[in-house]
Amino acid sequence: MTSSTSAVLVTGGTGTLGRQVVPLLREAGREVRVLSRTGGDGPDHVRVDLLTGTGLDTALDGIGTVLHLAGGPKGDDTATANLVRAAQAARVRHLVYISVIGADRVALAWLRSKLAAEQAVAGSGIPWTTLRAAQFHELTLKMVESMARLPVFPVPGGLHLQPVDSRDVAARLADLTLGAPAGLVPDLAGPRVYGLGELGRSYLHTRGKRRPMLPVRIPGKAGRAYRAGDNLTLTGADTGKRTWEEFLDEQSA
Repeated sequence: MTSSTSAVLVTGGTGTLGRQVVPLLREAGREVRVLSRTGGDGPDHVRVDLLTGTGLDTALDGIGTVLHLAGGPKGDDTATANLVRAAQAARVRHLVYISVIGADRVALAWLRSKLAAEQAVAGSGIPWTTLRAAQFHELTLKMVESMARLPVFPVPGGLHLQPVDSRDVAARLADLTLGAPAGLVPDLAGPRVYGLGELGRSYLHTRGKRRPMLPVRIPGKAGRAYRAGDNLTLTGADTGKRTWEEFLDEQSA
């Protein structure tokens, strides 16, 4: 990593990914300002509503680099457009964005919002870097936990995931934030591709549970995209180190 005196604003800095990236940036000698909807403790935390833009001008004062991690099930396009406008006015020199593999291929409203956010970053006129990552282990765990509460475990046919450890994503984002703007960089995925049934069975095994598996079909364009593997990057992606099984073992311990 290269050091710099430029301050970094991290949106979503109190989330799963933000809590891991912020210490890495500070260890590299960077001043970090943490932005979240609820604020936080200390003078380096600021409360901003990205969906309205309230508080952004103050949060960006003196900031050279923005690492945009904040996201949700909807509104990412609006939030990012607000951030871009404020960053332009603040003369930010580098805008780094975390997106999702398949944002340009899978017909889901959430992913269309992520793609619109990508386009806002790329069209901002600010030097930028965007990393598309696979589904985090933490989110995969929530998904299989919710399915395991049902009497039968639903298994959408043809749905495969390549979950990645959020610590691996955090390390990659720290390097990108400390480096020069690089545009759209190679995707970051986990070291293995799994069918949803595999993920479910390994989870159930570690928890000492049993559920019958029920094949189901995802309808429409989204279903066709998932069956075609449009949510995967099988060639040309960077690969994380920690596997799903290692993550599950850590959680069980």
